[in-house]
Amino acid sequence: MQSIEDKILSRIFGIGRGTVFTPVHFLDLGGPASVRKALQTLSERGTIRRLARGLYDYPRQHPKLGLLAPTPEQIAAALAGKDKTRIQPSGAYAANLLGLSLQVPAKLIFLTDGLNRTVTVGNQTITLKRTTPKNMAAAGRISGLVIQALKHLGRQSVDRETIAALDRRLTPDDRKVLKRDIKLAPAWVGDIFRQLAVKDD
Repeated sequence: MQSIEDKILSRIFGIGRGTVFTPVHFLDLGGPASVRKALQTLSERGTIRRLARGLYDYPRQHPKLGLLAPTPEQIAAALAGKDKTRIQPSGAYAANLLGLSLQVPAKLIFLTDGLNRTVTVGNQTITLKRTTPKNMAAAGRISGLVIQALKHLGRQSVDRETIAALDRRLTPDDRKVLKRDIKLAPAWVGDIFRQLAVKDD
């Protein structure tokens, strides 16, 4: 009969390196206390890595760089849990992901339709901030990322250069998504969506 540690390891190995997880992901294998203890034991053995309290990963390895850090998106997804909770990068991080800002913020904010969560991993703080269904309508799509980035920059700061930078970044498929999601954007962002979708016509 497999121990809870073996069951957890089997699942982790099955998913592969780069996996980020919390005890919630294994509660179907045992009680909360048993799962936490098993994860603690596996991290003390060096089989998995403890990133923060209640947050672990099975890190990818690079031949020269050694153990690689997980991405903010992987951490945010793990914090969101096993259910169908969605996440959406927002604020300065959304602008950075689109190349509209060169600065990588120390505090990364993801909007979510789940619970509020905050964790610090290394020198970055990652926060899941519960928001309205309206703000999550385009979550997980390029349109959601563009909406959040432009809202962060502000209407008065979005100029021709900003729109040109977005224009260079978008693929034909991205333009189709923007065109389809115009109705989900604030009116002034929707106008920019129309400009960016022109090349798809």
